[in-house]
Amino acid sequence: MARDLLATDELVKAVADLPGWSVASDGLSIERTFEFRNFSEAFAFMTRTALAAEKMNHHPDWSNVYKTVKVTLSTHDRGGVTELDIELAKRMNRYAGVD
Repeated sequence: MARDLLATDELVKAVADLPGWSVASDGLSIERTFEFRNFSEAFAFMTRTALAAEKMNHHPDWSNVYKTVKVTLSTHDRGGVTELDIELAKRMNRYAGVD
């Protein structure tokens, strides 16, 4: 998967196709907050995402409080957003039941 930084127009278009995601104020990452019915659902989502992230060797910055999972994605070694971030965001949306 490409690890080139997305140009601003590519980033805006990619995020427009990702329900719930937005470009962070720094312009160097994308972010989203997921809300689940309970802690168990949030934890199951994080577990499934963790397994995918490990296979991709691309890990999210995230936090969990009860049923809420806040996520920030960027490709740290590239200093911004790449296709890896977009792919992981798509997977996370699928895991959360959002298409």
